[in-house]
Amino acid sequence: MSSQQQREELDRRAQQGETVVPGGTRGKSLEAQEHLAEGRHKGGETRKQQIGQEGYQEMGRKGGPSTTNKSGGERASREGIPIDESKFRTRS
Repeated sequence: MSSQQQREELDRRAQQGETVVPGGTRGKSLEAQEHLAEGRHKGGETRKQQIGQEGYQEMGRKGGPSTTNKSGGERASREGIPIDESKFRTRS
């Protein structure tokens, strides 16, 4: 199967609602999913640069335990997971 045929098949599957590109959730075509995935990656990298490696890791610790009815911060405090909010500060 040629590269063009593979792309056409992936595009067809994407149009049927399947996620064919990691990070491309909700894209309605192969191209849209590729753009979504690229933007999400760049957004994460930009945030990491803004708040630094430590802040980014703390953000993950806070957001990781989130549920649909409680924020990660609420659940972390309830379960005694320490989160250092000072690491979230933007470095200037």
